[in-house]
Amino acid sequence: MSGLIGRKIGMTSIFDENGKNIPCTVIEAGPCVVTQVRTNEVDGYKALQLGFDDKSEKHTTKAAQGHFKKAGTDVKKRVVEFKYFEQEHNLGDVLTVDLFNEGEFVDVQGVSKGKGFQGVVKRHGFGGVGQATHGQHNRLRAPGSVGASSYPSRVFKGMRMAGRTGGENVTVQNLRVLKVVAEKNLLVVKGCVPGHKNSYVIIQK
Repeated sequence: MSGLIGRKIGMTSIFDENGKNIPCTVIEAGPCVVTQVRTNEVDGYKALQLGFDDKSEKHTTKAAQGHFKKAGTDVKKRVVEFKYFEQEHNLGDVLTVDLFNEGEFVDVQGVSKGKGFQGVVKRHGFGGVGQATHGQHNRLRAPGSVGASSYPSRVFKGMRMAGRTGGENVTVQNLRVLKVVAEKNLLVVKGCVPGHKNSYVIIQK
């Protein structure tokens, strides 16, 4: 699907025509440069590779520098392939936020905030076990039983337990585009998107 690479700027809220306050996220979408065109004849599938956000050549390999030089653009930090792009584009073309229109729906993918090591209540939404009275001590947020003893005498794989959480690829679907600010390459979508401020996101129609 058609899309762009962007950067999450932060959250704000706007009022609609009925005076309702709508929470929304501001994304810097593009400009993205076409750094490679995948074709069925050469690669076995059709796709567009887009690059976003300039990067210093000092920290780039010679192979990567040659790749971007072929496209006639500066070295980019983030490179993503988009399959089944609606329009045909050539190497070096620049795609802007004009790709999106107000009122349409988009999917936004990003890496969620890392939470570190967390217990089962925060990580999996457990309600906690036992009561807070009757002599019960420090068991409110405990996970409870993780399996039987005599049989099977082991803990099954996939048991929901404490551990590292966050830092995963998350896609939020069907976010409505509230506003497109073309002169600043800004896209305002309804609701929240994964990731911290200034993190990269992928916006797809």
